[in-house]
Amino acid sequence: MRIHILGICGTFMAGVAQLASALNHEVSGSDRQYVSPMSGQLDRAGVRLCPVGYRPENLDPAPDLVLVGNALVRGNPELEAVLDRRLPYESGPAWLGQTVLRSHRVIAVAGTHGKTTTSALIAYLLDQAGADPGFLIGGVPLDFPVSARLGCGRWFVIEADEYDTAFFDRRPKFLHYRPWITVLNNLEFDHADLYPDLESLEAVFHELVRSLPTAGHLIVNGGDPALARVLARECHTPLTRCLTGPGAWQVEVLDEAAASFRVIYPNGEVGPVRWKLRGSHNLANAVSALAAAGAAGIDPARLTPALEHFRGVKRRLEVVAEGGGIRVYDDFAHHPTAIAATLGALRAEQTAGRLITVFEPRSNSMKRGVYADTLAAAFGATDVLYAYDPGLDWKIGDVLGSSARIFHEPREILGALRKEIRPGDQVVFLSNGDFAGSREELFSGLRTFLADRSWP
Repeated sequence: MRIHILGICGTFMAGVAQLASALNHEVSGSDRQYVSPMSGQLDRAGVRLCPVGYRPENLDPAPDLVLVGNALVRGNPELEAVLDRRLPYESGPAWLGQTVLRSHRVIAVAGTHGKTTTSALIAYLLDQAGADPGFLIGGVPLDFPVSARLGCGRWFVIEADEYDTAFFDRRPKFLHYRPWITVLNNLEFDHADLYPDLESLEAVFHELVRSLPTAGHLIVNGGDPALARVLARECHTPLTRCLTGPGAWQVEVLDEAAASFRVIYPNGEVGPVRWKLRGSHNLANAVSALAAAGAAGIDPARLTPALEHFRGVKRRLEVVAEGGGIRVYDDFAHHPTAIAATLGALRAEQTAGRLITVFEPRSNSMKRGVYADTLAAAFGATDVLYAYDPGLDWKIGDVLGSSARIFHEPREILGALRKEIRPGDQVVFLSNGDFAGSREELFSGLRTFLADRSWP
């Protein structure tokens, strides 16, 4: 088939494009911009990218099928042409479920935090155990050259997002995947543009839980109150609890930075492990991933070497600049809970200097001020706080307090950091966006600054 994809450079739709190409379809696509690393992956997969932007002529000659990303809305000229010409169209999640996942046993990772890291880790553990899984990760795993592949084994690992499917299908994406093994890491209020409150999110997670097979496996954070309410409604699938609860898989932390640990489960233990990730939130991800691997028939006790070699995912405390005793990180954290976890992990291993945080309130929930009451407390571990205001309707300076420095132009942040940072400092950028297109420019400028300056 000739498949054309609208919104092809998003992490999910780029993964769909790579899988479609691996199935020998002729794949093309369009987007408002093409950015690395997804554009490079698409090029290597033989996917044809149309000139930047959306235009009706990208549909000539007419494709056999158009896959529509969930960022596309009515009024988009290429989408309107699809509808006016009555071209066959489908959502990425529906196509994936019908075409790829139906021939695999699916391991789906859902929840508010940790989906990308946990799904990447499960795929890596299965891969190292020789299971050759397929996967689609909503980020860039550092241990694989691609974010999506078909694999030759029976298992397919997917990051299961609760965001909506497409403009014509408002169901959560994860309802299309029909998983055999399901991981529920946690559940907090998010996506305020779609869900009015936590109760409405619990309702869609209950839709997922009640659709799971009785022969499958459900792996749940036993200490999460929202997930407990979801399970109390209805659950027909065998349950494995992590962290707390009857028969739970538990973690024993062996150092303050949570870089060394042991996992104890009903039939044995894993470790001790010393790995490259840090923070208690990543230990929770590790426990869930090990439980999922066990449910897939792999002996968890064999997986200590794989855990120790796992490198994680880009933009999860990724080092982007270093020099003069200063280290600069890029992290995707954009919810108060994730922000606090990331900063807490850095603080735990801080031996000198200060922790400097640069924050962009980029998510729809942040833009709406949903977390205004809890946001300031999330930055409790930082010494210096910079925040970029992209034109919010609420006063971020009032929320963060007088000690926070507010910027209205991202490029001004670079000059301020050059004056601020000194040997021993750690600098972390927190955003699920790109600082109005300036993210790479900021990192490049810091790399040059740290390399050129003669430090005492």
